[in-house]
Amino acid sequence: MDLGLNGRTVLVTGATGGIGSEIARAFAAEGARVAVTYRSDHEAAEKLVAELRGGGDPAADPDRAFALRYALDEPGSAQRAVAAVEDRWGSLDVLVVNAVHRGARRVPGTRFEDVPEEAWRPVVDDNLAPAISTVQCAVGGMRRRGWGRIVLISSHNALGGNQGQEFYGAAKAGLHGLARSLMWDLGDSGVLVNVVCPGLTATEQVVAALPGAVRDREAQATPTGRLTAPAEVARSVVFLCSEANGNITGESLTVAGGR
Repeated sequence: MDLGLNGRTVLVTGATGGIGSEIARAFAAEGARVAVTYRSDHEAAEKLVAELRGGGDPAADPDRAFALRYALDEPGSAQRAVAAVEDRWGSLDVLVVNAVHRGARRVPGTRFEDVPEEAWRPVVDDNLAPAISTVQCAVGGMRRRGWGRIVLISSHNALGGNQGQEFYGAAKAGLHGLARSLMWDLGDSGVLVNVVCPGLTATEQVVAALPGAVRDREAQATPTGRLTAPAEVARSVVFLCSEANGNITGESLTVAGGR
């Protein structure tokens, strides 16, 4: 199946993480040009860019990818990122909002009402407002050209809930509301907006942080008996952002093995 992404321009925020980097790779594999953002790990971003450009292959297009800084808590960061893509490639066709601020998990035994506002406010502010701002910056050009795809990366905490993740879950749930309402404004412009909601995903960070017994327990709680691979999330994102998706918008796709 031709996904119609060859030559399309893509911006992936939070692209140096386990899921974000796989999303960038999946788009590049379809011939798209990919802008990857990072907050602080410039070296990791440039390493990913080199890979997306062909890993040193002299026949590869050196302009297939580039890296740029994007920080959720910095005013103007979204505008600069979108402008950089449009200035370099003339347009932004696909936006994947993946950057995240997880914040500290509520300490077991601590009551919800005892968490001070200064602890939870950045989690809510950074995971919702920048997503809205970045989409605002991107949709004008998409609307003018009559084509665009947007995917917002949410979390299973927004749907199933998770004790201690109330603030993060609330912010991520806002992305679902954004997509459901925004589809009415963008639908007749050829711009589709959807949410992908990964379950516990076997990124390097998750594997390193969670003991094997915990990962096994979580895997056994899914119908498929395993955790989701980052590449599986990425393929779902690429489909929703492709020509193959002609009329799916405002939807939330959970990639969690049926859990």
